[in-house]
Amino acid sequence: MDSLSTRQEFAIAVCRDAGTKAARYFADRSALVIDQKGAQDWVSEADRNVEIYIRERIEEAWPDDGIVGEEHAPKVGQSGFDWVIDPIDGTTNFVNGIPAWTIVLAGVSEGQTQIGVIHEPNVDETYVARRGGGATLNGAEMRVASGVALDSGTVSVGYSNRVEAAHVIPVLAALVERGALYHRNASGALSLAYVAAGRLLGYIEEHMNAWDCLAGQLMIEEAGGMVEEQDADQMIRTGGRVIAGSQDVFGTLVAIADEAWND
Repeated sequence: MDSLSTRQEFAIAVCRDAGTKAARYFADRSALVIDQKGAQDWVSEADRNVEIYIRERIEEAWPDDGIVGEEHAPKVGQSGFDWVIDPIDGTTNFVNGIPAWTIVLAGVSEGQTQIGVIHEPNVDETYVARRGGGATLNGAEMRVASGVALDSGTVSVGYSNRVEAAHVIPVLAALVERGALYHRNASGALSLAYVAAGRLLGYIEEHMNAWDCLAGQLMIEEAGGMVEEQDADQMIRTGGRVIAGSQDVFGTLVAIADEAWND
């Protein structure tokens, strides 16, 4: 088994184990210590401790790899391969008892995401992608929607306190005017996974951090969809906008974003 395949199997196992750990916190939320990082931006001891757990597993198995996580300082690696962690994506859902949150792990080298795993413990779904190796959901091949127009499907729209709240309004208006439904579940990673699985037609957000989007973007590509070309290392440094979708709607979503955000 080559190094990338080995890392993929490792990532799946770690995400599933981390999901079990996070689920224990979720079942006992009344005891959680929760802090607010910003408007609608929460972090709990579960986020911090699950990330530490994932980091420890990586450092044990791949000591020369770099690590970037949402909740702790980055570790510079020597191997040229970096792991990008979101220990719990959808913390707002998590702390409010809504069962829509995920464990997210991506592997990056040479400016490209090579591996992506998104594990949703509440429904025991594990989304996986490897560059050039396809995308799967619980081991079965995933494909984006095909032959479904905007007026027959749903697009997920993300937003955060990193951008002006008013910028989301023209996006929603443009989708409604085209007959589409819009969706937001407070977990961008899970929404991207839904696009890869053909459940949603696309995803659009003005700014995402790397730990939220790299894994899901790779899944969409490997499932036959389209994403905007980006350098993964640059996304790790600064984040950026994310437009992704099926081949039927991707061009329209890009046009909507360009008009809404004046790019």
